[in-house]
Amino acid sequence: MNKTNRMYYEKTERRTEMPQKSGLKKNLFLSTFYQVLKMVLPLITAPYAARVLGVDGTGIYSYTHAYVTYFMLFGALGMVSYGGREIARHRNNKDERSQIFWEIAILTFITTTISLLAWGIWILFNREYRIYYIILTFYLVGTMFDISWLYGGMEEFKYTVTQNSLFKILGTISIFVFVKKAEDLWIYILIMSLTACLANISMWIYLPKFVNKVPLKGIRLKKHLKETFIYFIPTIAISVYTILDKTLIGLITQDTSENGNYEQATKIVNMAKSVCFAGVNAVLHSRISYLFTEKKYEEIKQRISASMDYILFIGIGICFGIIGVAQRFVPLYFGPGYEATILLLQLMSPLIIIVGISNCLGDQYYNPAGLRAQSAKYIITGSVINLILNLIFIPRLKSTGAVIATLIAETVISVLYFSNCSGYYRLNVFIRQISRKLFAGIVMMIVVLLLGSAIDNAFVSVIVQILTGCIVYCVSLLLMKDSFMTDVVILNLKKLIKK
Repeated sequence: MNKTNRMYYEKTERRTEMPQKSGLKKNLFLSTFYQVLKMVLPLITAPYAARVLGVDGTGIYSYTHAYVTYFMLFGALGMVSYGGREIARHRNNKDERSQIFWEIAILTFITTTISLLAWGIWILFNREYRIYYIILTFYLVGTMFDISWLYGGMEEFKYTVTQNSLFKILGTISIFVFVKKAEDLWIYILIMSLTACLANISMWIYLPKFVNKVPLKGIRLKKHLKETFIYFIPTIAISVYTILDKTLIGLITQDTSENGNYEQATKIVNMAKSVCFAGVNAVLHSRISYLFTEKKYEEIKQRISASMDYILFIGIGICFGIIGVAQRFVPLYFGPGYEATILLLQLMSPLIIIVGISNCLGDQYYNPAGLRAQSAKYIITGSVINLILNLIFIPRLKSTGAVIATLIAETVISVLYFSNCSGYYRLNVFIRQISRKLFAGIVMMIVVLLLGSAIDNAFVSVIVQILTGCIVYCVSLLLMKDSFMTDVVILNLKKLIKK
């Protein structure tokens, strides 16, 4: 495997002068940059917002946002994933992709309008938190104008990265300027929802570069409905264990602090997941969709294997690092009142690895290969398990029960994805890639835990723990000749020699 991976990386390196490969590297950089930005900006605002809004304010935002997310899902109807795939398949023909774009965009306008009407009815019948629900409407409007799938399918990530980054930075500045006390929760929600909405609307500025106008007579919406429903069903199923858990925690426990602690733990893990695999999968999903149309199956296998090696390297490192540093990090970062977040974060951190595996196979095999229906069955199975376990565990263990339920459900999904991927990623390859990384991760975690108990100053402790943990993890992998580390080191050495 080590040799195969090295050949793949070297082959990629040799082709950098070709426009297509250069575009892939540029897109990987842009996508990774945006995922890092998505992680860094909340890292900056989260401690401030946690202290100003308090654990109850954080819990209210988590609870109300979960509800609007359901309506956003129904409005989008799976269009983002489906639209990206269809644009990628027809990106070489401007007339065909223009036709597809307008059909999907118009269909999104219709479904989101229906969702907005339903949301209005929901607000009328829910007095508690009504002002927050009204403000959250901007998220739904943003869903109506979301055409990020066009740029994703075209592999033109600079447009989505530029606009999203601009408005995220604007939102970050606004939080510090306008949110000053717990009563400013409505301002915080307005900033979050309005900047997301404006970012999506601003993407229409670049639209004339990529699509033509098409006659309304030629628009055919019906043919897309079946496919979008295939994408929509697993999206709803995923929401059962990514959104419904927050709703159930609030409804069952009637304790906003439980939602607040769960939200903060989820926030950290989601940021870690973005760094681990979101950037890679976003870029390679479109590229592999294109490779399937070209029937380049061996290259697809190589890309999936190399991607998984990277995801396991990052994911395992972050997972065990979080477990080791959480005890000192959470009180320092979020402030007093979030002590329960420590255990939730430690229990939740394996999701970075588990979800990384299923997302890699889902985005780089099942979706590009047109096996979304098969993928949906596995996701639905996991969501049913999660719902049942949530109803059993949350009344007894509260937010901790929701974490346990999610861990079990996500593991089931990853196993199903793995065992049915038709040889595009093999078990023996997986074992070789993960075994050394797991050992190095455990060694790092032990070192980090020992450092945490030995250093009194919390800030110094966290800094030393993170830096030492990174060094221990990477050096351990080099000593064990891990495939990813040796390939990266060899590749960089060859660059230096060439210079």
